[in-house]
Amino acid sequence: MLDFDHILSVTLILFSVIDVPGNIPVVLSLKEQGRKIEPGKATLVAGVLMILFLFFGKTMLGFFGVDVSSFAIAGSILIFVIGAEMILNVRIIREEQGSDSTTVFPIAFPLIAGAGTLTTILTLRAEYSAMNIAVGIAINLVFVWLMLKFSGAIRRAIGPGGVVILRKIFGIILLAIAVKIFKANWGI
Repeated sequence: MLDFDHILSVTLILFSVIDVPGNIPVVLSLKEQGRKIEPGKATLVAGVLMILFLFFGKTMLGFFGVDVSSFAIAGSILIFVIGAEMILNVRIIREEQGSDSTTVFPIAFPLIAGAGTLTTILTLRAEYSAMNIAVGIAINLVFVWLMLKFSGAIRRAIGPGGVVILRKIFGIILLAIAVKIFKANWGI
């Protein structure tokens, strides 16, 4: 059953993890290097990865003998690290290099549907229904497509300072979300 409050929560959590505003500088840098980015293809590939992980991630974990609560706690730690990166302006998690397909790598994966996003999706399964999460994913994919399509105009509109402020705000929100998920799954 669709629940607007849950959809809103999921949408905001995923928006923070995907870090659409924070990805604008990365996208602009790739474009400045002359790399072609196809917004539709990148959005579609990222969406397919997220939806597959939403429905089959738990089964995959079962193959490794990992329960959802343990994965949720591990995910909360990863989300905490991502939030700390955003606030402290440091890179702890490094993306792997080695592909020429900019649209798929690094845009669709790992920039949009990376470890943090996939972990968050599975972590959200402990608290929200799959349908509400799927709607939250779809809403975020619209934001992703808009960001990829209009990244230059967005940066000009909010300026470099605006990007930094948004990144810091979403970093703090991620830290709070990580603590909440950790507490809910640890039994505190």
